Amino acid sequence: MKQIKFSMTAGYEERRVQIEGYFDRTAAQAWAKLTSDAPVGRIRASVRAGRERMRRTLLSWLPDDLHGARLLDAGCGTGAFAVEAARRGADVVAIDLSPTLVCLARARQPATTGSGTIDFRSGDMLDPNLGRFDYVVAMDSLIHYQPADAVGAIATLSQRTSKALVVTYAPSNPLLAAMHAAGRLFPRGNRSPSIVPVNERSLRRRLDDDPRLQHWSRGRTQRIASGFYTSQALEIFRA
Repeated sequence: MKQIKFSMTAGYEERRVQIEGYFDRTAAQAWAKLTSDAPVGRIRASVRAGRERMRRTLLSWLPDDLHGARLLDAGCGTGAFAVEAARRGADVVAIDLSPTLVCLARARQPATTGSGTIDFRSGDMLDPNLGRFDYVVAMDSLIHYQPADAVGAIATLSQRTSKALVVTYAPSNPLLAAMHAAGRLFPRGNRSPSIVPVNERSLRRRLDDDPRLQHWSRGRTQRIASGFYTSQALEIFRA
């Protein structure tokens, strides 16, 4: 896949390559099973339940009627969110770094999504060639990046968004911190790109300090905790 350069840090670029490799090769089969209705163990079942609750939360923050709206599903994975948004009438661009997961998303796409459409693509969510959007949704697609890079991605997306962004991040807490530290004990080749816990106060300060977000306000926020899944949803809307 051709790599497109954006005005992000070298850390973002390096992390993006790691994430693409992990989800496209190492974890593709496990991710396909996790996002299906196939039986899974207790830990993965808690993650599956948490992700479903988060997906419902983010959907509830969008209008019930999305006819005429263009929506970016940034980090679409196997496409579940994109399908639900299209059923509300949205024209969805669903993009993921992993071509393997995008192929699976296309295979799982229902025969009809009502009046909405889905354009599945593999690539970077920050690609300016994707165009402009009314809404951007980034569910658990920024949790592997350092806070500065995650905020940089949000600010970059805001420049091409007219109404709202709904994103998630991994809130800093003792359990996540312990898991993050334990992950460092294993060889890099045997583990996924680690989740980066984020301090909420620090994140808010970074959002407030980015000049590209000066006309944006923070809205609703909600934490979803389900066993081994913990993620914080945040709404950012144009003031």
